[in-house]
Amino acid sequence: MPRVRKGSARTQSKKRILKRVKGHANAPGRAYRLAKEASVKAQVNAKIGRKQRKRQFRSLWIVRLNAACKERQIRYSEFINGCKKANIELNRKMLSEIAIADASAFDVIVEKVKAALQNG
Repeated sequence: MPRVRKGSARTQSKKRILKRVKGHANAPGRAYRLAKEASVKAQVNAKIGRKQRKRQFRSLWIVRLNAACKERQIRYSEFINGCKKANIELNRKMLSEIAIADASAFDVIVEKVKAALQNG
């Protein structure tokens, strides 16, 4: 059986890796072995970053809601508890958008929450 050398397939594979790390400084941007390592590490970090972005947005919405709740003399934790008791099924993202864009609508939500908390 003849020996198979990858030829153009190997060249294209190397080109693909080197293209992926094109902007990297020094050897990882040029040397294939280091480029391969840099590419893998970059992909791992990209996945980690996508997960972190979701966490950061959630914490941003909570900070915004907390500020809006403080203006209306209610604690954030009480507000969330009241939302559950009042069957308000809006998530934190939507609640923070309402608090920013439409303060009067948020006031109505807060009144419903306060009523639900008093009723128990």
